[in-house]
Amino acid sequence: MRIYILFVCCLFSVLLTAQGRKPKVLDLSTNTTKNDNLSPNPSSKKIATIDLYRFISLDQDTTYIDTSLTIQKEYSHNYLRRDTFGLLPMTNDGQSYNTLQYTSATNSMFPEFGFKAKHFNFIEALQVRYASVATPVTELYFKSTQSRGQSVDSYLTLNTSPNLNFSIAYRGLRSQGKYINQLASTGNFRFTMSYNTKNVRYFNKFHFTQQDILNQENGGITNLNDFESENIDFNNRQRLEVFLTDAKSLLKGNRIFVDHSFRINPKSRASNLYLNHQFNYENKFFEYGQATVLSSSNGTPVARFGESFRSSEINDKTRFNKMYNKLGVSFENTTLGRFHFFMEDFRSNYFYNQILFFDRGVVPNLLHHQINTVGGQYFVQKKKWRGNFRYTTSITNDGLSDVEASVNYDLNDQNQFVFQYQNSNKLPNANFNLHQSSYVQYNWFNNFNNEKINRLSATAITPFVTASAEFTVLNDYLFFKEVSTASQKLNQTQIVAPFQYGGTINHLSIKLNREFKFGKFGLDNTILYQKVVQDESVLNVPEIVARNSIFFSNHFFKKALFLQTGFVLNYFTSFYGNEYNPVIGEFFVQRDTKIGNFPLLDFFVNAKIQRTRIYFKAEHFNSSFTGNSFYSSPNNPYRDLTIRFGLIWNFFE
Repeated sequence: MRIYILFVCCLFSVLLTAQGRKPKVLDLSTNTTKNDNLSPNPSSKKIATIDLYRFISLDQDTTYIDTSLTIQKEYSHNYLRRDTFGLLPMTNDGQSYNTLQYTSATNSMFPEFGFKAKHFNFIEALQVRYASVATPVTELYFKSTQSRGQSVDSYLTLNTSPNLNFSIAYRGLRSQGKYINQLASTGNFRFTMSYNTKNVRYFNKFHFTQQDILNQENGGITNLNDFESENIDFNNRQRLEVFLTDAKSLLKGNRIFVDHSFRINPKSRASNLYLNHQFNYENKFFEYGQATVLSSSNGTPVARFGESFRSSEINDKTRFNKMYNKLGVSFENTTLGRFHFFMEDFRSNYFYNQILFFDRGVVPNLLHHQINTVGGQYFVQKKKWRGNFRYTTSITNDGLSDVEASVNYDLNDQNQFVFQYQNSNKLPNANFNLHQSSYVQYNWFNNFNNEKINRLSATAITPFVTASAEFTVLNDYLFFKEVSTASQKLNQTQIVAPFQYGGTINHLSIKLNREFKFGKFGLDNTILYQKVVQDESVLNVPEIVARNSIFFSNHFFKKALFLQTGFVLNYFTSFYGNEYNPVIGEFFVQRDTKIGNFPLLDFFVNAKIQRTRIYFKAEHFNSSFTGNSFYSSPNNPYRDLTIRFGLIWNFFE
C-alpha cells in the first residue's frame, strides 16, 4: 500500500508540474460571487467559476466541487467517504458494517459474486465519477484510525483540453485495531478518462480499478462476560480472548469499463440517432486462510467452524470473472424525449480448482452463466417533470426481468418530489448456490429460485422536512442462517448455510430529516422507522434508528477561520442483529442474542481555513460510563472511546 501511495504522490507532482500553462477559461466574472471564485488571481479577467468544476456520473447526474464545511460533511468524513446513517461499523476501521437500514434497491438482476460483507468499500462501476474541470484539481483526505495506522484518499483530475479529462486516485487504509488479530489493510486504485469530439458527436467514458481488502479475522471474543464485567484488567482489549488468532480474508478485484456513444447524424438537430455500447470486464477472488484450525476458549479446544478436511494451513480461494456487453440504439427528440432500445450479453464464471464428492451428492467446481436480454428505456423532461422508464427481460432460459420507473417533479428550487417503482426478478448471487471450503459443513451446491422484489418509494425534499417512504414486498428471499445444533452451540461451534424463504416479507420504512437553525446554533435530526411483517424472523432490523446533532457555527479572525463544534447522538432499538462469519464473508441470521438500545455520543470540533477542512473528533466518549453493553454484532463489541484527527485539502491551480 505504501508503494501505491508513493507512486500516486509522485505522479501528482509530475502532472501538476506539467500543467504550468494555465488553460483558457471563459470569462464568467459577471456571474461569480466571492465564494464561487476559484481563480488564483481574483482581479484577473478570466475567472473559473464553480460551475466549471463538475463531477458527472454514468447516468449524467452532475454535481460540483463543494469545499464548504457543514454538518453533512461531518457525517461523511469516514472510511467510506459518505454518510453512513443506517450502517453500524464493526470494531476496527476497514472491517465490515452491520445493516440497520434495509433497502431492497438493486442495480443488477444478473448473478453477482456474493461475499457481500466484504464489499462495503469495494467501488462498483456505477459509483465511479468522471470530471470536467477548468484547472487541475487535487483533493487530499486523511483520518487517523484505530491504534496504529491511517486512512488516506488522494485524487487528482485535470483537463488537457476542454473535451478530454483524466483523473487518478488512490484510497488506502491501514488500521491495527485494539483487539487481537484485527489488522485491516485496504487499497482502491482508480483511473478515469472522459472524452468527446469537438463536434460533440462521440462520447467516451473509461475507467480502470484495482482493489484489495485484507482483514485479519478474529471471529469475535470467546467470553462476553469478560467484556461486560468492566473489569479493569480487560480495559486493554488485547487481553480479551478471541476465537481466531491467525485467520485472514482477502477480497481482490480488477475492472475495465468503457461506455461510449456515437451520433449517427453529422450535425445535432431536433431529432438525433445514437449508437451506444457499454463494456464491463471484471475479475475477483475471495480467499480465506487460517493457519491453526482448532481455536481455544478458556483453555478448552474449540472447533469454531466444525470438522475440517485439513489439520492446519487452510487456504480456500473462490474465483469469479464476468464480461458484460450492452449494445443499443437511441432516438432523441426535443419534444418527444429519448427512446433507447438495447441488447445485453452477460457471461460469468464462478469456480474452484476441484470437485468434491459427498454421500449427500457432488459439489461441482464451476457455475457458468451466459444470459442475453433485450429491453427499452424512455426518458422525457417537460418543464418541471422528468420521467424515466425502463423494461428488461431475458431471452434465455433464466426468467430474469426488471421494470423500473421514476418520476421527478421540481416545484421550485427548494421543493422536489421523487416517486420510484421497481419490480425485479433477480438471479441468486453465486455463493448462495455454490461454495467450497476446507470446513466440511461449509460445502454446498444448490439451485435456488430467483428472488422477486417489488419496491415502491417516494421522497419529498422541502425547506421544512426531507421525508422518504419505501414499501417493499420480497418473495423467495435468500439469506444465510446459523444451523448449529444445540450441542455445537454449547461447544461454541458456528455452522452457517444458505436458505431461501418461501413466504412473503413486507418491509416498510419511513425516514424523516430536519435541520433547525437558531442563530449560530443548529439542530439536525434524522429518524428512521421500520416495520417488517413475516412468518419467520429472516429479515431483522431495528424498529427505530435515530441520529441527533446539536452544533455551533461561527466565523473568527475576520472570517479567516470558520469553526463548527457540537455533539452527535446515534441510537437504535434492540433487535436480533446479524452476526458476521469470516469463512463465507457474509452476515447471517441468528435468534439468540439481541444488540442495540445503547447511546453512541460523539463530540467534534471542525474548522475551515480557505479550502482546508480540519476535523477533530472524540467518538463514543460515553463508553466508559454507560456500561459495556455496546455491540456491533453478537460476538463483536462496538468501538471504545477513540480520538480522531483528519483533514480534507483541496488545491486549484
